[in-house]
Amino acid sequence: MRLLAYDEHRLGLRPVYRRVWARRGERPLAVGAHRYRWFYVCTFVEPETGESLSLLVDGIDTEVMGWILRELRAWLGEGEEAWVVLDRAGWHVSGRVEVPEGVRLVFLPPYSPELQPVERVWPLVNEAVANRYFHDLEEMMEVVAERCRVLAQDPETLRRHTLFHWWPRTKALA
Repeated sequence: MRLLAYDEHRLGLRPVYRRVWARRGERPLAVGAHRYRWFYVCTFVEPETGESLSLLVDGIDTEVMGWILRELRAWLGEGEEAWVVLDRAGWHVSGRVEVPEGVRLVFLPPYSPELQPVERVWPLVNEAVANRYFHDLEEMMEVVAERCRVLAQDPETLRRHTLFHWWPRTKALA
């Protein structure tokens, strides 16, 4: 049995700004054009091991949530079961969400994002797009997809950011 945390993060063509160093007396420039197009990064993380699965989608609803859970099921090993800890967004709790066999949803208490380990992954994802200008959404999605691949290949970083001291260890659950 695997214990995973799941959340979505919306990114778009509105710039993500970070502080930067500049010479004394000079003001750094940040190019931006506020355009309201976005996509979602949907990430599953196993805090105990740092393993992750990230999917990029252009919108989210109960149908897409069902597809995301089916992708998780395909990612899991044969015969593996997963408990997924997630918030209570409408598309998570809807009775219309098709939850595949071997996947069980466990909901966090309402209004408690500080309990969601995946929330600490979003600043790592944002690093790839901070202080950058993108001509279109597809260009930005390629950069974010590459960043997610890099993070997936570095499970120790994800583990360091997501393994809270109170997160249950699966060995203790077995």
